[in-house]
Amino acid sequence: MTSAKRGWWALSRALPARTLATALGMAVAAAMLAGCHSGDDLTLPPQANVLPAFIKTAVTTKTYDGSSDDLLTAGLGKTGLASATAPAIANAAQPNAAELRRLAIWSNYRALVDMTTNGGYGRFWGPNVDLNGNDTLGEGMIAGKEYLAFADDGSGAQNVSMLVQIPASFNPGQPCIVTATSSGSRGVYGAISAAGEWGLKRGCAVAYTDKGSGNGAHELATNRVTLIDGTLQDAGAAGKASLFTANLGSSNLATFNSQFPNRYAFKHAHSQQNPEKDWGKNTLQAIQFAYWALNDAYGTLNGSTRIVRYTSGSITTIAASVSNGGGASLAAAEQDTSGLITAVVVGEPQINLRLPAQVSVAQGGTPVGAFGKPLADYMTLANLLQPCAALAPAAAGAPYLSALPLATTTAIRTARCASLAASNIIAGSDVTTQASNALALLHQNGYETDSDVLQAPMWDSQAVPAVAVTYADAYARASVADNLCAFSFGTTSAAGAAGVTAAVSPMLTVFGNGNGVPPTNGVNLVYNAGASGAADHRFATADASFAGANCLRALWTSGTLTNSVEAIRVNANLHGKPTIIVQGRADALVPINHASRPYLGLNQLTEGSASKLSFYEVTNGQHFDAFLGVAGFDTRFIPLHYYNLQALNLMWSHLKNGTPLPPSQVIHTTPRGGTAGAAPALTTANLPAIAASPGANAITVANGAVNVPE
Repeated sequence: MTSAKRGWWALSRALPARTLATALGMAVAAAMLAGCHSGDDLTLPPQANVLPAFIKTAVTTKTYDGSSDDLLTAGLGKTGLASATAPAIANAAQPNAAELRRLAIWSNYRALVDMTTNGGYGRFWGPNVDLNGNDTLGEGMIAGKEYLAFADDGSGAQNVSMLVQIPASFNPGQPCIVTATSSGSRGVYGAISAAGEWGLKRGCAVAYTDKGSGNGAHELATNRVTLIDGTLQDAGAAGKASLFTANLGSSNLATFNSQFPNRYAFKHAHSQQNPEKDWGKNTLQAIQFAYWALNDAYGTLNGSTRIVRYTSGSITTIAASVSNGGGASLAAAEQDTSGLITAVVVGEPQINLRLPAQVSVAQGGTPVGAFGKPLADYMTLANLLQPCAALAPAAAGAPYLSALPLATTTAIRTARCASLAASNIIAGSDVTTQASNALALLHQNGYETDSDVLQAPMWDSQAVPAVAVTYADAYARASVADNLCAFSFGTTSAAGAAGVTAAVSPMLTVFGNGNGVPPTNGVNLVYNAGASGAADHRFATADASFAGANCLRALWTSGTLTNSVEAIRVNANLHGKPTIIVQGRADALVPINHASRPYLGLNQLTEGSASKLSFYEVTNGQHFDAFLGVAGFDTRFIPLHYYNLQALNLMWSHLKNGTPLPPSQVIHTTPRGGTAGAAPALTTANLPAIAASPGANAITVANGAVNVPE
């Protein structure tokens, strides 16, 4: 035995199989770089492509021809995605997996971008728009293959959806992966327009995951659950194949149904897993699954065994997504110590920081009201105050995002102000003073004045109440049977009474239409302790269930949620990975003072000169680009998605051509103006470029202190 072979024999005895496989892959790469030939003494055994241990189910695959069906548009094309009419389902009582997939792609694509032509769809982004911003791709359908499976610990309680899309344009000689971890609590296609589309157009494999908080729903009255493809099955028959089954047991389920009919359990709220603590890990797992899929597709066959072509860390990989997916991408980059992630590009990241005293945030040299608070803090506060703050003169003329008559909404807001004042949360003896005080309290807690007119629509659209309830449940690890703070999820009548089963169950299309956070797809947020019994939380009491909202707030202030929130905090150590963060200054869902600004300070403090993070703050940018099609949003705000795409292109040029990333800066945009609901067409005059030399617009950071110019 030669010395080289003796060395490999000793190594094989000393290392676990998985570690040995990695070592062998690295040695192969090193040998190739050194110019080794088949006649050299070093002969390594082929490395089999082994499915990652966390994949606990069979992997299903499907190939799409790019004509009748495809990866990006599910056969709808640019025109079909633009249609406000949902894709047809042949039998409404029994949608099939293909129909649910098409519906999921249609609804998730539309949920994250402005779909109006004047707003930019089909001109600045969309399936027909190429990577250079030109309308050259027709309907934009993309052929390729999908791999789908669950990641789990074997219990079936996690069942994190993992999906890999490999476009037919993938170049095996120049491989790349883009992650598209779902935003919000959406299903596995939840970031298809935010990151998946760019990756597919670039010819990269796209690694998706629903991060264990996706569209898993359990219809308790019928005991039906969703499977990985969205189809339904009895929970008992589904067993570990269920996307999510509430942990109740048959006796407790029957008791709950008798007391609280027509209720639903949702995975993010009721899995009792605090799934957010694993979002970084899930994103890394999605990348590992993508490696396996690429090796399955392009590795050579040795008999019946597929041989590894791509070893860990050998593929250019960009972790990319927005909102919760953006936060998950940053967490993954922090946890990645093996080089799986090459770079990071995220928009409006929802991230919870572990801040030392050295970090500070100022705007124009003036310290901001507050910074670096976790979501559990600022969301429960906003849920309390926003209905009242909406009546402040500074918030006048806000876009309206409610199906309720304005008079009803005004009555709710006025009653909420009175309850807040009676509880000494705000001051003032008249509504105007109370509302102004509520808005000032939001400013003191880190909300920008730029977002004043968004306080009303964030609550009226039920975005903030939905998030406040879901995350409180998740952080408390509450069971659906706990009815935390007297809230539950159920079908309700138009008049607000709970417990009215819809003619067609919302469960049938929740995988396609749902966003994982009720109110969604006909399942509403119910307050069980209403004046006349359970009802839609907005109507259950005159002040829109103030006592329930106050209870949610107390869960944070009392320390009940502290341990779960500590488990999700991050340290902003990106290990020198080139990273871009984009966020709008007017973000009223994830305030910029609690997300990107302090993250920049913490990263600089942690990494010092090794930091490669650039942060682009966009004026007139807010959290929901899909709202830009609503009157009043169109005239005031610009699409953040435009800058997310620019950031991805900048990062690609940096990785492939060595082009320096522009430094951190404020990008001063120009709103479209005009008449609400009929704003003029968006042009590049509204959207200045990210500057290579920002001059006076540069964001500075030193010793953890961030200063953002006006």
